[in-house]
Amino acid sequence: MRAILQRVTQAKIEIDSKVVGEIGPGFLVLLGVGQKDSETDIDYLVNKIINLRVFSDQNGKFNLSVKDIKGSLLIVSQFTLFADTKKGNRPSFTNAAPPALAEDLYNKFVEKCKQTGLNIQTGQFAAHMQITLTNDGPVTISLDSKN
Repeated sequence: MRAILQRVTQAKIEIDSKVVGEIGPGFLVLLGVGQKDSETDIDYLVNKIINLRVFSDQNGKFNLSVKDIKGSLLIVSQFTLFADTKKGNRPSFTNAAPPALAEDLYNKFVEKCKQTGLNIQTGQFAAHMQITLTNDGPVTISLDSKN
């Protein structure tokens, strides 16, 4: 399972010009599910995301987590995180989980995040979405549950 975290001051998702998810300070989480992923990967990533200390304390040091600042998560399913670009110019997505498995693990990931007590917003699985965000820093972190 892979995640790209973008520390944001605000982010929102629109589908057909309608806002379906919107947050203030926290993380925009782009989540990719791979063929070999399981609920163990979910536990690892949720724990890492909510405890990752990349928010500034009163001295400007990265000492606070999204949990510490009572921030939010805007979670978006993104199979393209498993793009293989080694050959040719068209990415292959054979390492991404099939849609049924990906949707199941994505929904379980969202539910596990909700159990943290943070404000959790989402996009819509497999929808064409427009995401607007203000990346704070910028701070962008790549996580992979297999590494």
